[in-house]
Amino acid sequence: MQKEDKEEQVSANGKIEETKEETKVEETAEETKEKTDRELGEILAEDEIEEEIVETEEAVPTEEEEVKPRKRKKKEEEEEFVQERIYTIPLGKANVRPPKKRAPRAMQMIKDFVTKHMKLEIRVEAEEERAELPRLIISNEVNEKVWSRSIEKPPRKIRVRAAKDKDGNVTVFLAEGE
Repeated sequence: MQKEDKEEQVSANGKIEETKEETKVEETAEETKEKTDRELGEILAEDEIEEEIVETEEAVPTEEEEVKPRKRKKKEEEEEFVQERIYTIPLGKANVRPPKKRAPRAMQMIKDFVTKHMKLEIRVEAEEERAELPRLIISNEVNEKVWSRSIEKPPRKIRVRAAKDKDGNVTVFLAEGE
């Protein structure tokens, strides 16, 4: 712990003398023990304060973080819809298919109808644009309504509510009252 600097000094009689200068004073064993105890106490106090700060930050979200809604229905209701229409989609032509392919055909007819009438452009020119293209989302209620009487007997027609948001994505819901 000692640092010594040697300096050469010229004395009055012309001899060169070496002197030692100590930059730090020796500390006794008791002083070092007290000093380390104080430093440890300060470090522990800082750690406790940091833990309390972290706990309070976790409990209350900051303004920068957004709280995610717990239910998906709330998210769908909060979205801003630019355009919303109610359609009755005829599904009678699905019965032309073999019995085991009728419900999947009815779902395909719903997709085609909404794509055409809501002017949803689905083009695949380049792989880069696929992420930017608007999407068609069919809600679970519509799917359950089509499949409610099994694969062989889909409904002849279905009333749906198609909503287009600001990004161009179209979501199909079952019309109210159905």
